[in-house]
Amino acid sequence: MKQEKAVVVFSGGQDSTTCLFWALKQFKEVTTVTFDYGQRHHAEIECARNIAEELGVSFKVLDMTLINQLSANALTRDTIKITEEVGELPSTFVPGRNHLFFSFAAVYAQAIGASHLVTGVSETDFSGYPDCRDTFVKSLNVTLNLAMDAKFVMHTPLMWLDKASVWELSDQLGAFDFIQQRTLTCYNGIPAAGCGTCPACKLRSQGLEEYLERREA
Repeated sequence: MKQEKAVVVFSGGQDSTTCLFWALKQFKEVTTVTFDYGQRHHAEIECARNIAEELGVSFKVLDMTLINQLSANALTRDTIKITEEVGELPSTFVPGRNHLFFSFAAVYAQAIGASHLVTGVSETDFSGYPDCRDTFVKSLNVTLNLAMDAKFVMHTPLMWLDKASVWELSDQLGAFDFIQQRTLTCYNGIPAAGCGTCPACKLRSQGLEEYLERREA
């Protein structure tokens, strides 16, 4: 893979930034693609842009604001509260988002001559999102190849890692401090440690504490 080209589906968050560092070690050329889908805070896009510039990789923003018109949820409407109820999809779930993101990323990849797609979805930290499952990614990989007569390979280096293990991987990649200080995972648009109260921040913080305890043991 060292001689090949990859596109990282990139948000500037902990997971996708870890995947970006992973991809930089795996491929000869790496580019990033980010999506503007009318998310509740534009800071996510600017964070992704800044990280890409700092790491010296190309950065592409695709307009996906149609999703905002179709779907009302906590990530596209600041009037909807962020909630997680047992047995229900989280209010932050954006129906069809990953399906569309990965499909458009594949179109972009084909246009620039890349055959590898990298994404930070994880089934271990499932969070109730059906489009983060391994079966979905494998199914879509087959569909994209059939639809586009291509030979894409979709990589999910975090698929079976919990958040503590994602922190561990970032440490192994020499990116622990960078990811801790420069990424934006928070649903409220606050970088680094974030607001500390939204589900994304709690998951990130718990994973960090677990990893630091493991590292010090």
